[in-house]
Amino acid sequence: MRAEEVIALLGLQPLPDEGGMWTQTWLDPLSSAIQYLLRPDDFSRLHRLAGVEVYHHYAGAPADLVTLSPDGQLAITRLGDDLAAGQRPTAVVPAGTWQASATRGDWTLLGTTMAPPFNPEGFELADPDELSAAFPRHAGIIRALSRPPEAP
Repeated sequence: MRAEEVIALLGLQPLPDEGGMWTQTWLDPLSSAIQYLLRPDDFSRLHRLAGVEVYHHYAGAPADLVTLSPDGQLAITRLGDDLAAGQRPTAVVPAGTWQASATRGDWTLLGTTMAPPFNPEGFELADPDELSAAFPRHAGIIRALSRPPEAP
């Protein structure tokens, strides 16, 4: 299956600011869930949330979930179904942790859930200059997973 087919079948739309293609599949006062597709020419721009987010790998190539904790610890979790190779089907991103993700192939379909539900007031895109100044040893990956605010 090609990315365009998955996008059409699931009714995915461009996710403003962050990047990727998405649709919300659940929202109630207690939780929210989305489906999220990444392609090689697009990635989840470095951001942080006020709440905990749980990632789920659904289909396609593995994806790298990059996290940068408030104390400067960088981690990369490979989301996928090859458990013997160290890939994991789920990952938890703590509140206030910088995060970004990118596919390792033609496309990756992920899902995320949040409880309490996603709130746009708790979403913050990274300023690559400020974050690089705060964590200079990670400046390369910070800049690679950021893009100017005006970019799609």
